[in-house]
Amino acid sequence: METENTISREIRKEFFAFRNGIIADKLRKAGDPHGMIMGCLLVDVQGIAARTREAIDDAERLAALACELWNDTKSRECRLAAPMLFPAELMTLEQAQQWCETVETVEVADNLCHKLLRHLNGSDTLFRQLIADEKPLIKYTGYRLLLNLLLLGKVQPTASLRTIVEAEATTATPPLSPLLNDILEEL
Repeated sequence: METENTISREIRKEFFAFRNGIIADKLRKAGDPHGMIMGCLLVDVQGIAARTREAIDDAERLAALACELWNDTKSRECRLAAPMLFPAELMTLEQAQQWCETVETVEVADNLCHKLLRHLNGSDTLFRQLIADEKPLIKYTGYRLLLNLLLLGKVQPTASLRTIVEAEATTATPPLSPLLNDILEEL
């Protein structure tokens, strides 16, 4: 049986095989803070994650592997793959909050919400905690999660929710302002 460390190395080799220098250069020039950017397309990262999920049928092992990848804050592709691997039924709201507090880019936030957070029990509570945070990326993550939940019908549009979003929109700047406009369209 392969260890998570061995599997992690294999995943990184696959990232290298799918590297795209043009995309990596564009991400660096745009200010992506990751020291290791392979420039993999999201669809390629998803494929690697799907093959890994098929190879590991143990949820606890998948969670451990996902945590190892998430903790590699220098690697863009590891940060993108981790939410694709972590079994939603095993993530606690406390752990989800911790992950949200370490989000370093909008891309990572979007992926985290779409691939993992929207599937959590209690995600409606989580988004409310996140949007109350003053840190811009945590707040963004909360609103991105809200949009996901609205689209899934897990959160119902209410007048009070509209009031919160409208109030936030009055002072929001990119990347939050276009996201809030999308939410207002759904409300």
